[in-house]
Amino acid sequence: MSDQPINMSRSGPPETVLPPIDVAIRHALAQAAQESPDDRRSTLAALAARYPTCLQAWAALGRASTPGIEAYMPFRIGYHRGLDQLRGSGWRGSGFVRWQHESNRGFLECLEGLAVNSRIIGEEAEAVRCEQFLIQLDPRGRP
Repeated sequence: MSDQPINMSRSGPPETVLPPIDVAIRHALAQAAQESPDDRRSTLAALAARYPTCLQAWAALGRASTPGIEAYMPFRIGYHRGLDQLRGSGWRGSGFVRWQHESNRGFLECLEGLAVNSRIIGEEAEAVRCEQFLIQLDPRGRP
């Protein structure tokens, strides 16, 4: 459990913002995005292995994977890594994690990808839980 205080306000529940990713990792992800689809997935898998706490790498790997179980796996790993990072940033199981903050997008993309691919593989209950969680974290959703 974190010893960071919960910031409450009259505007609603607390909001958590994850720390930004390292510039070098951001650059490596941008370079991977320029590769051919065949090369992109293997490059992203190597980046996720090298930087396993980088949620954006897991999200990118999920997007580069074949929909279904292949995409489900990196999205699920990113989701669980993201929960760990949220807790480390003071999140206590409730409050907002908004899309407007670029550093939150890796986690939110993993959660969204998990919802979509859970449905594809027949995990309907998990898909619904993930969709509800997304709405709770950011009722406004993506801009």
